[in-house]
Amino acid sequence: MSPGVEALLEQARAGMTRLTPQETVQAATRGALVIDTRTDAQRREQGHLPGVIVIDRTVLEWRLDPASDWRIPEATGYDIDIVVVCRQGYSSSLAAASLRALGLHRATDMIGGVDAWRSAGLPFSDQPADVRL
Repeated sequence: MSPGVEALLEQARAGMTRLTPQETVQAATRGALVIDTRTDAQRREQGHLPGVIVIDRTVLEWRLDPASDWRIPEATGYDIDIVVVCRQGYSSSLAAASLRALGLHRATDMIGGVDAWRSAGLPFSDQPADVRL
């Protein structure tokens, strides 16, 4: 494979079934954890998604690995459904691939990120974000 970020992104997405914003809503309804990795500034600018858990990208693996002492309570096993969301759907692919490498084989991401969510006309939340440090 050739070097560069595009090759890394292609490799990260290989074998991953990515979800549209509408499919992400359906997955959340079925119990999937939807994880927002956007920065505080991006969330202030774009808005908060309803029902998501916000986890900083720098600690994502530790919070979602069921074997980690620093996991969130929802990280109950390696078989859970996880959908990672970012601003445009690029860094979320890399994050989901990292989670898959940890053994969270059902991790995926949302195509187009929050930009696609907005374009699809899906709702934003007026409630404070569920930020997990």
